[in-house]
Amino acid sequence: MTEITPSIEFFVGLSEELSNVSLRRNKRTGVRNVLMTFEKLKAIEKFQSFTTKTYGDLRLIDSEGTISVKPNSTKFIFGGDEGDDLKGVECGFEIEQDDHWERFMRFMNRYAEANGMGYSE
Repeated sequence: MTEITPSIEFFVGLSEELSNVSLRRNKRTGVRNVLMTFEKLKAIEKFQSFTTKTYGDLRLIDSEGTISVKPNSTKFIFGGDEGDDLKGVECGFEIEQDDHWERFMRFMNRYAEANGMGYSE
C-alpha cells in the first residue's frame, strides 16, 4: 500500500484543513453522526469554487483509497462587523453501517496523526 497524506476535498485537487470533528451516535437508531468543522475553505478564499470542478460530495482520501460521502447538512457561519466574513463551515453526514464507520475511523486516525490533532471526550 502506498503511503498517502490523508486529505479532505470538496473540490478536485484542493485539500481543505479540518478544524474540528464531532462524533455522535443515536442511542435509539444506532446511526452515527459526523460533524466536520472548517474554519476556512481554500476554495472560497481563492474563488476556486467558481473555477474548479466539484465532486458534488466530500472526499476523504488516504492510503486505503477514497471515501465519498454526501453531506446531509452544510452550514456557512458568517460574522465580523458587517456579518459578511466567513468564520467557518460545518459539514454533517450520517454513517449507518459498522464497516463504513470502522473505515471512517481509520481515516480519521490517519488524518489526526498527520495533522497534529488529538481526541478528547
